[in-house]
Amino acid sequence: MAQYLKRGMDAGAIEEADAKVRETVENILDDVKARGDDAIRDLSEKFDTWSPMSFRLSPEEIRDAIAQVPARDLEDIKFAQAQVRNFAEKQKASMLDIEVETMPGVVLGHKHIPVNSIGCYVPGGRYPMVASAHMSIVTAKVAGVKRIIACAPPFRGGPHPAIVAAMHFGGADEIYVLGGVQAVAAMALGTSTIAPVDMIVGPGNAYVAEAKRQLYGRVGIDLLAGPTETLVIADDTVDGEICATDLLGQAEHGPTSPAVLLTNSEKLARDTMAEVERLLAILPTADAARKAWEDYGEVIVCRDEAEMVVEADRIASEHVQVMTRDPDYFLANMKNFGALFLGPRTNVAYGDKVIGTNHTLPTKKNARFTGGLWVGKFLKTCTYQKVLTDEASALIGEYCSRLCILEGFSGHAEQANVRVRRYGRRNVGYAEAAE
Repeated sequence: MAQYLKRGMDAGAIEEADAKVRETVENILDDVKARGDDAIRDLSEKFDTWSPMSFRLSPEEIRDAIAQVPARDLEDIKFAQAQVRNFAEKQKASMLDIEVETMPGVVLGHKHIPVNSIGCYVPGGRYPMVASAHMSIVTAKVAGVKRIIACAPPFRGGPHPAIVAAMHFGGADEIYVLGGVQAVAAMALGTSTIAPVDMIVGPGNAYVAEAKRQLYGRVGIDLLAGPTETLVIADDTVDGEICATDLLGQAEHGPTSPAVLLTNSEKLARDTMAEVERLLAILPTADAARKAWEDYGEVIVCRDEAEMVVEADRIASEHVQVMTRDPDYFLANMKNFGALFLGPRTNVAYGDKVIGTNHTLPTKKNARFTGGLWVGKFLKTCTYQKVLTDEASALIGEYCSRLCILEGFSGHAEQANVRVRRYGRRNVGYAEAAE
């Protein structure tokens, strides 16, 4: 049985915090529904001390922001976007439209149709998440989305130049300097100055994730991507320093970011815990990382790799860094994860920023039933059907008629019966099963 050397916050305390988030978000959404732009402006002033003449950036303001970005940073942004675009294009190429004749005269098919409009949220509170612009906007552009709007909060009293550059070069049609729940609400619900979208995508804090959850159904969402989670799976082929580095590298996202070590080596577990404390003394972002480690950090020792897989699937973490003798064992056997990072040569930061896979991934155990954001999230797979011959329509109609009567749907049965009569030249009683 797995042994805990360190546990995180009690589940009851987490549920209590989640309930407060739900109530806060519900009140904000109600306010935006009722007061539109006035509510957006009041909320932006309250939370971000930001109330410009227009939240949308003009072409001139976009050019001015980009001009502030050093040439090297622009090159790096374009490199990262090229990696994301390339992988998204490869993914899209795997999604083929199909049309097949399943029986004589019956043709079935499906088409992949892009969502018409999306709103991309790019976090920028504690850290300006430039990479999130690549992950949502570039991927949506590859999918063929016609209208892409993007929101990011103000940073130090104005638009963050690098985020604006990433949004612009990624292909955003409208760029707004607006943050938090009010940004998500504006994009989803619409106001007199912001036309609503069909889908909201992008990561964010617990409040942004909850806003997306409450708005789902009014609009589509990519997934519920809340505070970052990381799971490090390691054995004695690596040391405590690299494990601690990978744990804290994600814990620095914020004080509610779980960081978990899963190992079959108690020595490595204790070495890692000691290294965490050593690194926290020198890490510039230790204020957030320490709180996350104290409240949400866990260290679990298992008997063997098989038990590690069981525990990892139970945890269903957003990011899973595997540093063992045989990382592919976990690729072959794990079922619940947002993204895997296999071997010590790769790490979660590569996926977060530049390697090309998408960093918007499921949290809070949602990896049990969904993967992360990818080009397919922006494509609706829609089916169609054609019946080409009288004989096929009559044959399908007979089966349909009987199955409809079996369920008590007389009107449905008549949709089949009228075709059995016309195309099969059979006498079927009204609202009766075809024999």
